[in-house]
Amino acid sequence: MALHLIKLCVGCESIEELRDWVAERALIAIAAGLEPHSTHVTRMMPKRMRELLDGGSLYWVIKGQLSARQPLLAIEEFTDADGIGRCRLVLGPEVVETMPQPKRPFQGWRYLEDKDAPRDLFEKGQSARDMPAELKRELAELGLL
Repeated sequence: MALHLIKLCVGCESIEELRDWVAERALIAIAAGLEPHSTHVTRMMPKRMRELLDGGSLYWVIKGQLSARQPLLAIEEFTDADGIGRCRLVLGPEVVETMPQPKRPFQGWRYLEDKDAPRDLFEKGQSARDMPAELKRELAELGLL
């Protein structure tokens, strides 16, 4: 059973904004001759890496809602220019919308057991691009989505 991470998507106002950021990073990587993965750097190294890399994802909290996920492809330990140890989460290029789930603010990241993870909002190939984010949020608060 996979294990996941939850992280606040600080500075991001919507799933579309997250998708734009991921697409921009993918284009930069492709231009540099690299794989189109996005990365996220954090301070702490997860101790349960094997479970995370066995089908886990990074779930993003956007505006107080667990809203989207990206598959975890790799976790790399490195030292930054200031000599401080860091962790690079290598993420798949696809941002998958999930059933919105309220989440209070927290620092860093948290583990999320597979049984507690929200399911994907749409099946592969479907999209909610026509449904406004505010409408999705209201439907989720009413328990209709």
